[in-house]
Amino acid sequence: MILAIIPARGGSKGVPRKNLRAIGGKPLVAHSIEQALQASLVNRVIVSTDDASIAAVARDYGAEVIDRPAEISGDGASSESALLHVLQTLRQREGLEPELVVFLQATSPLRRAADIDAAIEMLESEAADSLFSAFPLQGFVWRRQATEVRSLTYAYRQRPRRQDAPEDWVENGALYVFKPWLLHQLGNRLGGKIVLFPMPASRSFQIDEPGDFELVESLLAAPCGAGRTPSLDQVRMVVFDFDGVMTDDHVLVDQDGVEAVRCHRGDGLGIERLRQAGIRLAVLSKETNPVVAARCEKLRLHCLQGLERKLPALEELARQWSMEPGQVAYVGNDINDLECMAWAGVAIAVADAPAAVRAAADLVTSRRGGHGAVREISDRMLAQRAARAAAAIDRG
Repeated sequence: MILAIIPARGGSKGVPRKNLRAIGGKPLVAHSIEQALQASLVNRVIVSTDDASIAAVARDYGAEVIDRPAEISGDGASSESALLHVLQTLRQREGLEPELVVFLQATSPLRRAADIDAAIEMLESEAADSLFSAFPLQGFVWRRQATEVRSLTYAYRQRPRRQDAPEDWVENGALYVFKPWLLHQLGNRLGGKIVLFPMPASRSFQIDEPGDFELVESLLAAPCGAGRTPSLDQVRMVVFDFDGVMTDDHVLVDQDGVEAVRCHRGDGLGIERLRQAGIRLAVLSKETNPVVAARCEKLRLHCLQGLERKLPALEELARQWSMEPGQVAYVGNDINDLECMAWAGVAIAVADAPAAVRAAADLVTSRRGGHGAVREISDRMLAQRAARAAAAIDRG
């Protein structure tokens, strides 16, 4: 059983009564409740609160409520104390010990239900004990200490190029998934084998200050992948997954173990047109397979295979080709593509990708992988470039 817990106390110094303040047409806490209820892998959703009004809203939106004692409801109380109280209450009342706990902070309304499902799947597939969500940050990080500042991630006397700056991941507080034993034994949401769940920066904003409401309200009004057309005309590098993007994700194996895949001829022409437009192209694949190499050789695609993690390879390609993340589009079809999709300026998923992958995308194709999805991407990208060029001529 997978349990989602949303701590939401009534007191808040930074933004008074923020969990009840309306944003996107509903109370702040309601966004996290709805996301948890919509997640297909979550079985129960519980709000822990000391406030009767928050409890009423939580029940109205379909969550269960566990009243939080005053001694763990003050400004100095940790989230872990509220989480542990919920687990202890359920154990006493029902003899229940969930398999996994999903901890959602009410201050993160931009996450999606699909993020929750994808995070659970990642933790299970990685055989991990805990997981946290984060967004990538590439740049030159400094820290102010007392009366001086010092560079943390680079030596400022030997300043590297922007694209060679180190990349870090910032914990965004949107979601945590963990096994209950961590709370019982360590008193912490993280421990054991820890994995990172990538999310784009655009879905990583939290409500901490009064001004945050206006910013997040605007992002809620135009979420990525929900009717917004991403800017493809600035893309100078497109990187594809292979299986499930250039193929229909099926494989034929003969009696000698020789594998064959099904591809779409139109994709080849789309790739050629992108190349003629001066766009850099590459394929990153987890599998090592002669059929991948053969197809990429025919299409004259730079190909890297046998990648346990694709993101380091994507970053290295961008460095070699002097590309910023905003100039890169990544096309994926499964959860092992989420890291790259979070890093790239434009994240694209094929039509038959899992819901979690489609939710992470700026653009979802209308065609399935291996059925012309690559050609569709090519056509859309080149059409946007042509429209921009025509607009520039008109202005001139």
